Amino acid sequence: MTDGSDEHQEASVNGGPRGDRPDPRPRRGFWFGLVVALVKPFMLTFTKPEFTGRENMPRSGGVVFAPNHISHFDPLVLGFYIWECRRIPRFLGKASVFKIPVIGRIISSAGQIPVYRESSQAADAFRDAVAAVERGECVGVYPEGTITRDPDMWPMTGKTGAARVALMTGCPVIPLANWGAQEVIESYTGKVRIRLLPRKRILVRAGAPVDLSAFAGRPITNELLHEATEVIMHAVAETLGELRGETPPKELFDLRKDRSNGEEKA
Repeated sequence: MTDGSDEHQEASVNGGPRGDRPDPRPRRGFWFGLVVALVKPFMLTFTKPEFTGRENMPRSGGVVFAPNHISHFDPLVLGFYIWECRRIPRFLGKASVFKIPVIGRIISSAGQIPVYRESSQAADAFRDAVAAVERGECVGVYPEGTITRDPDMWPMTGKTGAARVALMTGCPVIPLANWGAQEVIESYTGKVRIRLLPRKRILVRAGAPVDLSAFAGRPITNELLHEATEVIMHAVAETLGELRGETPPKELFDLRKDRSNGEEKA
């Protein structure tokens, strides 16, 4: 499933020839260094990572990556992938995670960005994301906002944060697809199940930058943001389809519509 360039990239996951090249990443700091020291050995011990498409991730400059969300485990998977792309990931994450003892202190000190939903601080995450991109950082925004509820685990319709940051800053949006994390931590099945052994095959692929040229230079309205978000989410679904060897649905699962239908039936 990889071409020659991907095979060359794959070698770097386990310390291949790219390890001797100068590292263009900004200084990671103590706390992010601690995360790398903990996460990378863990991932290589308990998973079988197969990373492709890294040539699509810009090596420098502000960028937004938009991943699908299938498990509570995939932030570790995607963070590891971005690190192997020679970038430092800055995720937008639920504020509740930042309140967990020890873990919250680590991820906050490592430069991750808390999202305070439905509060007076909700806009802070957006401003912090824009500022990070303008500093030239690599910012991760989960457009779905939660783990997919699609019965076949395809991406759902998305929220407009990634599109808004991209259109305000002019930065590229990279669709990121992962598959296999749901085998390590299975979510939304009544209880959380963790299965580290046997080692699970973890696939991640970055797609080509999403073409948002049709939206450039236009007033940023809600309608425009929703149109751009639809383009982004279909790019994420197509990239996931490449990983799974399947064709994604033409119409993505709409969680709000599904909940409204459920309330009507009740």
